[in-house]
Amino acid sequence: MYFYKHNNKYLFSLDDKYDYEKVSEVKALDNPQELYFLTELDKNTSKKTFAISHSSDLFIKKETIDLIKLTKETNKINISETILKLINERKIKAINTSYDDFENEFYFKESKKSRVNILALGDVGSTLLIGLKLLGGKSIQSIGIYDRSEEKIKRWEYEMNQTSLPFDFNELPLVHGINKNELFDCDMFVFCASKGVPPVGSTVKDVRMVQFEQNSILIKEYANMAAENNFKGVFAVVSDPVDLLCNVVLNESKGKIAPEQIKGYGLGVMNARAAYYAKKDERYKSFLTEGRAFGPHGNDLVIANSIENYDDEISKELTFLAVTANLEVRKTGFKPFVAPALSSGAISIIYTLEGKWHYSANYLGGVYMGAKNRNTSAGLEIEKIQMPEELFERMKYTYGVLQGMHELCHPQR
Repeated sequence: MYFYKHNNKYLFSLDDKYDYEKVSEVKALDNPQELYFLTELDKNTSKKTFAISHSSDLFIKKETIDLIKLTKETNKINISETILKLINERKIKAINTSYDDFENEFYFKESKKSRVNILALGDVGSTLLIGLKLLGGKSIQSIGIYDRSEEKIKRWEYEMNQTSLPFDFNELPLVHGINKNELFDCDMFVFCASKGVPPVGSTVKDVRMVQFEQNSILIKEYANMAAENNFKGVFAVVSDPVDLLCNVVLNESKGKIAPEQIKGYGLGVMNARAAYYAKKDERYKSFLTEGRAFGPHGNDLVIANSIENYDDEISKELTFLAVTANLEVRKTGFKPFVAPALSSGAISIIYTLEGKWHYSANYLGGVYMGAKNRNTSAGLEIEKIQMPEELFERMKYTYGVLQGMHELCHPQR
């Protein structure tokens, strides 16, 4: 390993190809609170930064679905106990030096309350707003709201600021109307605008794909706005299909927004729907303590009944129930937007801001793939697990589908 110093930050790499001041390993690892790992990956299919969460991350040559699978790494070099300790404490941030502006990433995220701005106050946006208002006391400083309808902005500003704890009137975040040009003056921008939702009674099986054509047109405008504003926060996509729309944002930003800044919030409700059925049927009970959800919000979802005692048949049954749960709600005569707005949206967003494990879609080798993850001060961490081969085969299939859909819907960035 090679160690360097740059602007009072300590860096290291497996290759001696960086023109920084060289320092000894002893000096670099003398009680460090943060450390930066320099690597060079294809910027067309790799993140700019991420948290090193396992020693195998130091040897990544290419981002693929394999990064979710935990394998026994035969290290090519000896790794010091200090570095292993820093990895376990999530104090090493990987910096992809193939990006032109990679030196701007030599910092760890500070822990502070966030300013969140929401675009569009329809069924999903307004429900998500209620969730953020009630749950955001510890993590949200303020919530800015914007909609094309001024009446909706005024209505929700009135309603939310008249929602309070009985005596601590400052505990819940303030909600305030904003202008369109203020949307990216925040730490997290939440895209809830949507068109083309099939009406109740429609026989469409995969509603999310019907929405893609219209919603991709909508989101391009805001991706360009984010790029023009040099936005450094989280671009949260709640409108469907989140995985494909995340790629639209990335492509439209033309390199101004890093892949890991964009997160798609659709998998949380699929996890919750699987849990709903697991509570109703003893055969699926293991999901409640050992299960996982992967992939998109819709067809090609992967539900695992257990990562410890995986049962392929049971898992596929539970996957089917989760995928078709929205159709059961539609049979009642109502659109299924409340659980998605809360489970995928509000709750998952709060967990993101608080650095907790949650479900969302994140960039992985050119596509946005849903999995359990968290945002640490060192960057994004996607959970690695010892994965049964049958489950991994399902994962690879879904990943391949998402790659194919990405290639069909998006130009090369």
